[in-house]
Amino acid sequence: MPAHIRTALTGVNLAVPLIGGRLALGTWQGLYLFEHRRRPQRRQVAMHLIGD
Repeated sequence: MPAHIRTALTGVNLAVPLIGGRLALGTWQGLYLFEHRRRPQRRQVAMHLIGD
């Protein structure tokens, strides 16, 4: 049950614009990847780029 609540509260996808091949983030913005597990596990991050 706690894992379902955490998933509902935290996003599982994110859209970030690219400008000149770089992430268009604000001065104090950043991207963080975290997991709600007790033991570390090997994960893969998938990116899907759409644009001109």
